[in-house]
Amino acid sequence: MNDEHKPSAILDASKAKLSKIVMQRRLQDTDVSILVRPLTPEEAIGEPGRRDFPIIIGKERVIEAQVLGAKGHAFTDSPADFAGTLAQILALALETNTNRALFIATINATLRYLDLCEKTVHCKDEEPAKCAKEIAAHILEKWGKVRVGLVRLNPAIAEALVETVGPDNVKITDLDLQNINVSKFGLKIWDGREKTNDLIKQSDVLVVTGTTFVNGTFDSIMEGVRKYKKDYLIYGVTGAGACTLMGLNRICPYGRN
Repeated sequence: MNDEHKPSAILDASKAKLSKIVMQRRLQDTDVSILVRPLTPEEAIGEPGRRDFPIIIGKERVIEAQVLGAKGHAFTDSPADFAGTLAQILALALETNTNRALFIATINATLRYLDLCEKTVHCKDEEPAKCAKEIAAHILEKWGKVRVGLVRLNPAIAEALVETVGPDNVKITDLDLQNINVSKFGLKIWDGREKTNDLIKQSDVLVVTGTTFVNGTFDSIMEGVRKYKKDYLIYGVTGAGACTLMGLNRICPYGRN
């Protein structure tokens, strides 16, 4: 079974927690209108200056869920529209990237509406570059000049980490075949299908994209993080709601509400 069709224990647990919250707030019988649509790169990220973000070069899209006026974003390579109810979203089988993206965007919007979660909308313009520098600075301040493993190539974060802790202390995995074995910022990008376990073992701190919730790889990554007792940060808006519900470490300096 590939990652696309793997059930996710962390998302199943998130769904159970969200369902409980929805029932407690008596939203389960409410006709909550949800519109999820793929955003253009300009809508999602604005004009960030550098042009090598995956969303700009067409690898991913951001979908936006709206729940009673509150918004939640999720990055995905399998965007889809959806209009229906919160109950219908909670009934989705979370075994495909498309369904996971719909569910995750909706978690983010719902928890934002309930004021239980912050920073569920992507930052724009110059903020992604500033975000990368702040993540690298946070790691240096909290852990020092440690070995950092970046799960999924985010060019701005990769460059900031190399500048902050040095190229010898950074390793990167990615699932995009066009990135694997390519050199970026003096580093060879590893194949995430084969080398993620090595990345975890050889790092002190893991910096993990929230899109791993969508692509089905999050559970196996966290299994390795816990097995080898590594520190970690989950970055970005995609994981906002799941991190809140499950008490996971998240960093998102410029996410919006």
